[in-house]
Amino acid sequence: MSRHQLPEPVAGHRPSRQSVSRAGPQSGPDPAATPGSWLPEGAAETLLVTASEVLRAEVERIVAAAGRQLSLARDATEAAPYWDTAGAVLVGSDVRELPIRRRAPAVLVGLHGEGDGLWQLAAVLGAERVAVLPEGGPWLAEYLSRSHAPDPGGHVLGVIGGCGGAGATTAAIWLAQAAAGLGARVLLIDGDPWGGGLELALAAEEEPGLRWPDLADASGSIDPDQLHEALPEAGGFSFLSWPGTRERPPAIDTAAVAGVLDAARRCYELVVLDIGRGLEPLRTFAWECDRLVVVLPAQLRAAVAAARLVPELPAVETALVIRTKPGVAFDYQLISQAVGLPVQAILPEVRGTAAATELGRLLDAGGRRSVQRFTEGVLAFGADGFP
Repeated sequence: MSRHQLPEPVAGHRPSRQSVSRAGPQSGPDPAATPGSWLPEGAAETLLVTASEVLRAEVERIVAAAGRQLSLARDATEAAPYWDTAGAVLVGSDVRELPIRRRAPAVLVGLHGEGDGLWQLAAVLGAERVAVLPEGGPWLAEYLSRSHAPDPGGHVLGVIGGCGGAGATTAAIWLAQAAAGLGARVLLIDGDPWGGGLELALAAEEEPGLRWPDLADASGSIDPDQLHEALPEAGGFSFLSWPGTRERPPAIDTAAVAGVLDAARRCYELVVLDIGRGLEPLRTFAWECDRLVVVLPAQLRAAVAAARLVPELPAVETALVIRTKPGVAFDYQLISQAVGLPVQAILPEVRGTAAATELGRLLDAGGRRSVQRFTEGVLAFGADGFP
């Protein structure tokens, strides 16, 4: 059955609600007698869609830790009437169909050992995040708590190269510089552990402050203000880079990345993520983004490579940035159709950019008018009319 052939919900049947209670002695009314009475007034409801008892037990524990109410539905048909009113929608890895014309689920939840299929299923269903349980439990609890807060925090804009050498790092640096120049509090994050270190392109390798290896063992919540104070700065913005050394980059746990991004959202108005092309960087960083731009040169092979990349991306709004020389004619509509994404902006091939990158002088070219036109177009897309 396709997602467009779902039967109508059975009238009068609604998903069951689980109200979690605190452990230990209680004063006043018995929480078991008054379900959810200990929860904050107006506590947001989380809808879980799964027929898996194992997933249900895992999520019940996590939702309790987040101080939320949980409604359960076995499938899309049962969940449909309550999908759009839930504070957050979690879909189990056993679900293959979604209600017609509904918003995307917030998180696809699965179990350790399900492998690459989780991310592939998330892309098909349009899930915004993936939580692998039980390891991802602390992150999911914090995500649910934060997702119902009045202020969701800053925007996270991901920049990905559609092919090798596309210019994604150059684009990310200029975007961070432009946003900072508009008075925003900006963080530029190096999401490519094998990229040689973004700090080298900024000529900031000697700047004191944290680098990714310093955060490899981070777990749980990170204080936003402390993170800001500990990060180095260049070009008017903070940055978090992999070291520009020959040492092998250490593995960074996805929970540590999520903790850093959660703190960054609460501290910065805009976070620009320079994401590597490998599957590991994509799954670690791309799924933390609110919107994505894919950078590629105006070439047929680049368009083919980008088209192969698109199915691996999360279901967030995504657009193309095409790199080309000023005054060179090209059929951007043809490239857009080939990749399956709209064109948002043109990244100019500024003379001397490669040499400037090697010399750490890339920021010097950020003030050119052609670069400003590029950054204006992307920033308007990346953060709902930013600034």
